[in-house]
Amino acid sequence: MVGANPKQNSEPNRFELFLLQDGEKKIEEKVFTGMSNTSDFKILKEDHTLGNLLAEHLKQAPHVMMAGYKIAHPNVPELFIRIQTDGTITPREALVSACKQLVAMYGQLGREFQKELALRQYADQGEQGGGANGAY
Repeated sequence: MVGANPKQNSEPNRFELFLLQDGEKKIEEKVFTGMSNTSDFKILKEDHTLGNLLAEHLKQAPHVMMAGYKIAHPNVPELFIRIQTDGTITPREALVSACKQLVAMYGQLGREFQKELALRQYADQGEQGGGANGAY
């Protein structure tokens, strides 16, 4: 094509960085045979944001002995998490529990934020209305 920008054709679609393709699984578990009660999880289309959040939350769980994550390459949106438990629960159960706790915690944060925002907007309306009428 005349006038076509060759760079446009070589750039990946930005949505490929966070949308799963047909047949892709978001998360896969592989039992790590080198240590007891240990699994490696590969999570597609995620980065340090989720990796650090999950690893730090998992480290606080009572039955988790070790949790860590890595990103193999900055241009490949794959997150690897290794979890070892004391055997009371499985690494999968620990990960599911951590995810549920984080969803609940951030849901509560969102509700509190919306409440405070509404109160602030209400207060701002009152200040604007009071100042216009001259009454306080």
